[in-house]
Amino acid sequence: MGWLPGYKRVFAFLVLLVIGIALLAPVGVLAQDRVVEEVVTLRVDGPIVPVVAEYLDRGISEAERRGAVCVIELSTPGGLYDTTQKIVRRILNAHVPVVVYVSPAGSWASSAGTFITISAHVAAMAPGSRIGAAHPVAGGGEELSGAQEEKITQDAAAWVRSLAEMRDRNAEKAELTVTESRSYTDKEALEYGLIDLRVQDLNELLAAIDGRRVTLNSGDEVLLSTAGAVPERKDMTRVERILHTLSNPNLAYILLSIGMLGLLMEFYNPGAIFPGAAGGLALLLALYSLGTLNADWSGVLLIILGFVLLALELFVTSFGLLTAGGLIAVTLGSLMLFSGSPAGIGINFGVIAGVVVGIALFVIIAGQAVIKAHRRRATTGMEGMVGTAGIALTVLDPKGTVLFEGERWRARAENGPIGADEEVVVVRVEGLSLVVRRRGEP
Repeated sequence: MGWLPGYKRVFAFLVLLVIGIALLAPVGVLAQDRVVEEVVTLRVDGPIVPVVAEYLDRGISEAERRGAVCVIELSTPGGLYDTTQKIVRRILNAHVPVVVYVSPAGSWASSAGTFITISAHVAAMAPGSRIGAAHPVAGGGEELSGAQEEKITQDAAAWVRSLAEMRDRNAEKAELTVTESRSYTDKEALEYGLIDLRVQDLNELLAAIDGRRVTLNSGDEVLLSTAGAVPERKDMTRVERILHTLSNPNLAYILLSIGMLGLLMEFYNPGAIFPGAAGGLALLLALYSLGTLNADWSGVLLIILGFVLLALELFVTSFGLLTAGGLIAVTLGSLMLFSGSPAGIGINFGVIAGVVVGIALFVIIAGQAVIKAHRRRATTGMEGMVGTAGIALTVLDPKGTVLFEGERWRARAENGPIGADEEVVVVRVEGLSLVVRRRGEP
């Protein structure tokens, strides 16, 4: 075709350049200006336990599937360290922005909640809420030496510092929540740069983050367009709610006590069936909860020992020593049950006092009932006839026949002859014969 004139070559170059820019521009926009408009909200209210990690994983996955912002409304006294690590890893590697909002007013993001909040792409708090006190504690009642405790503390401090630096937050103040168990109000957390926003409610939060750019771990940059968005709440399933409720330390302890008490009632009154069945079910649920919460099994065994001592009181005359020992064992076991657990995993002292007092009252009442039963005259069998009345069918001189509760019995008069049709009272039983006297005789 030959060479084009100079101006035609320039014109052709410009046309190709414009076409190239037009074709490449959308790719650049999509890479840098991915817009997210939908909002999925999750709610965590209570200790951080394995079922919470499963629920958050499911909720974040749903947000990823829909390409939506995931907002976690958080209020927790703390929880298990390994579960916290799973949740934080899930947030850091999420393919959508994750916003953690400590709410409602008066809520607390303590211990585990501190790590979760700081790891979020956007962190916000409601007025009156607080964050901090993240000093780690070994679970399961494990006794740690000074060197071991220092090692765990330094590891947690490095972790929270790393999270803060990753999110451009105040690493120094974050580290103090671990090393010195510092806590901060919502105003202090915002002032020190631990969080990004302080807002009244969810609608204000969505309006505040509108237009904010978030960089995901993959390097993608996302533009939040949430003003006026209608959030879709994803609650826990019924099974998750039940498991989360069972993961409450107070409930786990009460279930353990009910289970042991039910078995004790069955032991005191064999054949009652219901106390034993209900107690066995409560005990199984308690063991699930205690296993989930990494309870100290020394405390569990001490509580079981206490109930064994209370059961032995029925057969051994100890003048109350076994009962006292049993109550002491139950009390000590209750205090040990979560003594080495992290923040947010513990039993209210009022609950312990109520359970111990209830057990003591039960043992006293049951013991008195057993004593009365032992002292009570037998009302069945041959011995049950003594003192009861019958009718002489024949003359008793001294032997004859009497009618007792519709049955004919051979009888012998103890104090002289007794006429037919007279009322008699059984004095004692001799083999298959009755010894009787005329009714009214001394």
